[in-house]
Amino acid sequence: MQGGSDAFVKEGFNSWQKPERLITHMGKPPNSCHIIAAQKCEDLMNQHQSIVHDLFKLDDKVKTEYRVRLNASMDALRFLLRQGLPFCGHGEKEDDVNKGNFLQLLKYTGEQNDAIKEVRQAILEEIGHGVFDLLVDEFDDVSHKEKMGVVFRFVDKRGAIKERFIGVVHVKETSSLTLKSAIDDLFARYGMSITKVRGQGYDGASNMRGEFNGLRSLVSKESSSAYYVHCFAHQLQLVVVAVAKKHFDIADFFDMISTLLNVVGASCKRQDMFREIQREELEKGIKSGDVKTGT
Repeated sequence: MQGGSDAFVKEGFNSWQKPERLITHMGKPPNSCHIIAAQKCEDLMNQHQSIVHDLFKLDDKVKTEYRVRLNASMDALRFLLRQGLPFCGHGEKEDDVNKGNFLQLLKYTGEQNDAIKEVRQAILEEIGHGVFDLLVDEFDDVSHKEKMGVVFRFVDKRGAIKERFIGVVHVKETSSLTLKSAIDDLFARYGMSITKVRGQGYDGASNMRGEFNGLRSLVSKESSSAYYVHCFAHQLQLVVVAVAKKHFDIADFFDMISTLLNVVGASCKRQDMFREIQREELEKGIKSGDVKTGT
């Protein structure tokens, strides 16, 4: 403790008859530990200097760009921590070829984002002010977060039918109102109008195809020409599942696969054993000539 003693830390202060000792403890700015700590505490308690307060001052575009950079940094951190890789390199200057894993990973992510933006912009320009169909499906990823995939189907200037993937949006739940809100945000971000939608393609779940409260009805209220079609791929899946259940051998096969995935996937040791068995079988196949290596 700068100022002379450890009275305030270990022993306790008992010289109250000598108030000048407090001045000695405080020390003189700017190198006084007490004054520096007090200033940091004051800055921490000052809400006008907080990140949240500054973030609310920014416009929507700057907020979005800030969140993109923050999410990219956090994704890079998670990846390096998960892989047990070092963050820093031997040099991090502008002219250094290799600035370390963290900065190089951020640079690579930025390059990929720029490429994705260019492709998405080309798709939106190809649609232009024309009409298009909206294809949506919800799913959960490996981290058990709800996602919504969005695809546009349209006819280009040469009369060819095209389907183009636009993006994946995170949603907190899969209710029709939440999905509609996420679609509105997506359309607003890319300058699209929902009144240009002439078709809707979803699965047969009630939150999607419901005639009164489903996503289908919410979109139709804003675009009465948006005709709903039950996704043909989903219809085919339902047919295949129904037929498979009627055939004992096929149903038994899929039940066995489901059980195997649950048993193996629930244990890291079983997964390692399965990989080892697969490696041995692959080596036998290569030696016997049953498996071609391509060399």
